[in-house]
Amino acid sequence: MQWRAGTVVEEVRRWAGAAELTVALEETPGDVRAMAYSAVTGVPEPGERVLLNASALLRGLGTGGLAFVVARADVLPPDPPAGPGHIVKARYTPMQQMLLAVDEQESPHHRVLAEADDLAGLPVVVADLHSALPAVVAGVRRVRPEATVAYVMTDGGALPAPFSRAVAGLRTAGWLAACITVGQAFGGDLDAVTVHTGLLAARHVLGADVAVVAQGPGNVGTGTRWGYSGVAVAEALHAADVLGGRGVASLRVSGADRRARHRGVSHHSTTAYGRALLAPADVPVTTLPDRELDARVRAQLAQLVGTARAALTPVEVPADGLLEALRSSPVPLATMGRGLREDPAPFLLAAAAGSHAASVSARP
Repeated sequence: MQWRAGTVVEEVRRWAGAAELTVALEETPGDVRAMAYSAVTGVPEPGERVLLNASALLRGLGTGGLAFVVARADVLPPDPPAGPGHIVKARYTPMQQMLLAVDEQESPHHRVLAEADDLAGLPVVVADLHSALPAVVAGVRRVRPEATVAYVMTDGGALPAPFSRAVAGLRTAGWLAACITVGQAFGGDLDAVTVHTGLLAARHVLGADVAVVAQGPGNVGTGTRWGYSGVAVAEALHAADVLGGRGVASLRVSGADRRARHRGVSHHSTTAYGRALLAPADVPVTTLPDRELDARVRAQLAQLVGTARAALTPVEVPADGLLEALRSSPVPLATMGRGLREDPAPFLLAAAAGSHAASVSARP
């Protein structure tokens, strides 16, 4: 952990739960971007001295490439109002949070979730990357504009939900009913201890028609077969299956990624769905505008289905209207620095997964 100190120059923008600041560093000339979480430190005012964790910024990382406000040097945020809740997340770190989880004993929903054991066929779309979320929801709305969609955010990427401007924008636009943070992730509209209770809360507390499970912004990858955070999509599909949901596996694909292992169907999808997954799942596919890429993806999917340990069912989703649905997104579409124009394939496949989930939703 690399510490820096600085003075807040200005607040650049603010959204639910977070603010982006410009901070002038004391040690070196120049300003940096810094994130402050309102539930952790409050939002520092211009002129305040702040202490920063600058580790990711100094390493030049992508999603996490900014500083984070750890403390306000001369201001202590007020204590939150007294209330129920004893579930600790980011446990045993200096930034641990004590929260009221939807499934704990003090929750008004505890009685419902104490007995809940069945998703009653709820479609559960799982995706490797957080960037798939807006595209999946766009696909759902293409088929059922009125559908209630819940996002279950796992802890493979960012832990604080307010880091995601996409979630904030989708909530504001009414495209998402709620974000449920599970595992060590925190700060959603609801918090839950496990993916299982997060899914059950989506169904029995929120009345969701479709649940989407994906890690928060950012992901861990090592260029090895198993060393990446997205392998957890298999565990999410296992949770959906054991609880009586309908698993929908969104393929991670790309036609423009410079890394060969991610072009066509990413090795993340072939490993997670082909090797780690032990439960059945639907795998939606749709026609891609690049004919060569479309043929490659279909050939890779056929090989995946033929060699997977679990029963994977390819589902053809009509391409009509998918691009239009994606263009209507209230938040920007971007994955690995590429947008819809530069690399439409990942967004089209995610939207196809959402459309299929909406079409098989058990709710009338």
